[in-house]
Amino acid sequence: MNHDFPSFNEHNEDFEDLRDLLQQFENLREGRSHSFLDEDSFELIIDYYDEHDELNNAMQAAELAIEQFPFSSQLLLKKSSLLLDAKKYKEALALLDKAAVLDSNDINLYILKTDAYLALNQHKKAAQLLEAHLDQFSGEDRTDLLLELADVYDDWEEFEKVFDCLKMVLEHDPNNEEALHKIGFWTEFTGRNEESIRLHNQIIDDYPYNHLAWFNLGTAYQGLKLYEKAIDAYQYAIVIDEKFDYAYRNIGDAYIRLRKYNEAIEVLQKHLEIAKPEDVIYEAIGYCFEKMRRYTQARYYYRKAVHLNPTDDKLYYKIAVAYMLEQNWENAVKSLQSAMKLNKQSAEYNMSMGGCLLELQRNKEALGFLVNAIRIRPGSINARLSLIRGLYVSDYFDDALEQLELAEGKIGKKPVFVYYRAAIYIATGRTKEGLLHLETALQMAPKVLKKLLELDPAILQHTGVVELVAQYKKKR
Repeated sequence: MNHDFPSFNEHNEDFEDLRDLLQQFENLREGRSHSFLDEDSFELIIDYYDEHDELNNAMQAAELAIEQFPFSSQLLLKKSSLLLDAKKYKEALALLDKAAVLDSNDINLYILKTDAYLALNQHKKAAQLLEAHLDQFSGEDRTDLLLELADVYDDWEEFEKVFDCLKMVLEHDPNNEEALHKIGFWTEFTGRNEESIRLHNQIIDDYPYNHLAWFNLGTAYQGLKLYEKAIDAYQYAIVIDEKFDYAYRNIGDAYIRLRKYNEAIEVLQKHLEIAKPEDVIYEAIGYCFEKMRRYTQARYYYRKAVHLNPTDDKLYYKIAVAYMLEQNWENAVKSLQSAMKLNKQSAEYNMSMGGCLLELQRNKEALGFLVNAIRIRPGSINARLSLIRGLYVSDYFDDALEQLELAEGKIGKKPVFVYYRAAIYIATGRTKEGLLHLETALQMAPKVLKKLLELDPAILQHTGVVELVAQYKKKR
């Protein structure tokens, strides 16, 4: 079978040589006369086929090569790697044992064995193998084995040990980018912030221009809620690499947690200048404006986020909330409709829709949404209270009482339910009973009185209520 070997536009001699080698291999395979192929030539041929995903040809080349050079550990490793690709893990391991007898100092031997053990779900064997041979290697090889061991532990869900391995890498090789990138995540995951701070301070003492070490120092401080220190560390990372977008993002987050919204907006806008726009950044800027009660700007940035991520119902909900905070109920309803097109099963959206429709005096519609919220989350006290409030303001007092019974049956006798019961009795002229319930509620939880006033601010015009509350304040 004659192969048409690809004719890349390669003007270098190497490619011509490789073409000759492949032709020689074809001749060998077909039993025609051929030049002698040495070990290196076979390796090149195997690599060529492997890189071009011609596994059968690569395997055949490896087998012919091993026939001619049975004591070449390199060729045994190449064939083992092909067997792993073919998912023949046990065969690969048998071959790797042979290779180990010939040369036990090749790092690839241990990496391939580890891959085989992981594929067979034998994490313990993989970890033991690497641990046993760590001291055999130094420099880059030792680093590679430690990174491999970290991956084994990750796969095995031994997360503390992942952190340990990455820490060992950085103690020997403080500028190793892979370990620096990974340890930030694992610090956060394992909560080993103090250790991370010590480690990265040590690295920075020796390599003050290591921007990743400064960044990791920042994330460790942030993990301990030391936001000012975190910001300082991130600022150093940015001085060293001014296009370090993750540092800007984290500074923004730290400022938000410190409630310094102007500073957060400034730094997040800087992020937008240097990196591809992302919905989460626009959303964070929107959140800052919302917290500063600048609702028009908040909606502007939430809409920019929606533009990048039109299927995220939470973004439409945030736009709705920014309208609700301005009591712009009509527009809030429109945004809620968009959110609910994407997610009908949110109790929160149903409650908000019910609340807006009550404000617009569309009470019947409102009650439908409030009933829905309870159907979705029967154990939610807020959903229960929203429906009872809806019935109360719609003058459906009997239904409100019935829903109160159901709520207490489901959730228990909460003080807020006692306040609501007091309000319903007072509203229906059963004043004496109402005041008794109010007194009980005040004894249970005086601070929850505000829930009663939210339900019906006019209740304070009732002299009995005013006297009772005043009397209770005097007692306290």
